[in-house]
Amino acid sequence: MNLSLRRMRALHEFASRGTITRAAEALHYTPSAVSQQLTALERDVGIPLFEQVGRRLRLTPNGRMLALHAGQMLAAEERARADVERAQTSLTASLTVGVVATFAASLLPITLRILGEQEPGIDVSTREVSPEVALEAVHDGDFDMTFVLDYPETPVGLELGLRSTVAAVERLYVVVADDQHESDDPIDLSELADWEWIASGAGTDFGRAFLATCRRAGFEPHVRHEIDSQATALSMAAAGLGATLIADLGLTPLPEHARVLQIRNPPLRRLLLVRRSSTVERPPENAFLRATLDAATEMGIHP
Repeated sequence: MNLSLRRMRALHEFASRGTITRAAEALHYTPSAVSQQLTALERDVGIPLFEQVGRRLRLTPNGRMLALHAGQMLAAEERARADVERAQTSLTASLTVGVVATFAASLLPITLRILGEQEPGIDVSTREVSPEVALEAVHDGDFDMTFVLDYPETPVGLELGLRSTVAAVERLYVVVADDQHESDDPIDLSELADWEWIASGAGTDFGRAFLATCRRAGFEPHVRHEIDSQATALSMAAAGLGATLIADLGLTPLPEHARVLQIRNPPLRRLLLVRRSSTVERPPENAFLRATLDAATEMGIHP
């Protein structure tokens, strides 16, 4: 009997996603290629793994049993890879990391510099990713790790099999035009209740956190300009078009004529590094995490 790891991976994805099309998307194969892998696996084991119910293909009881073993085999493969990497005298590995825009522009360059000094054999590729798909990309194996932003008002919910580590903690500030506010003294957010605001849409994590923060301060903000790009929101605030909220990592570079106001008892947000639970002992991933924490310390936002 041949339990090909490639075919078992196809079975695992089919069991997780419910259709050949969705499994193919996760594996970056064509649906016909996945179908061929599943047919070959069924032939290899010699028992029915699938049954046709109407227009849908579903697992038989034996198929569900083997899919459970497939998940265990894939987890064991990741643990074996981690053990081999731990046995190496110097780390050589490739990592693919999902990043958010503010992190990519500020903390990431420092992280990669530190990692290059500590573990030059680790090659890191990054891809900017939206919060909506970041966790799924790690779960599916598209990324080894991803960064996500976590707000106390709208905390990140992790799926089973994912684990997060706090990589940095940022304070939130208000940014306005320097001719619209005379003092740099800390303010209560409620002092700006009558201002017009520049903020992300309510359908985004930052937008929901912004609304919750203002409501906790006792007012409903008047969002005149709905802008998701923090760089654009900063430029508009500096031009006098309203106030905006920004976090530590978004303050660089600061547009000309922008004034940063500290908030008394400032709202916080966390930068989380999310990985699969099965790879948390993998040395290259831990080396990347250490470099990120060192970079956060260098920037003064260590958790």
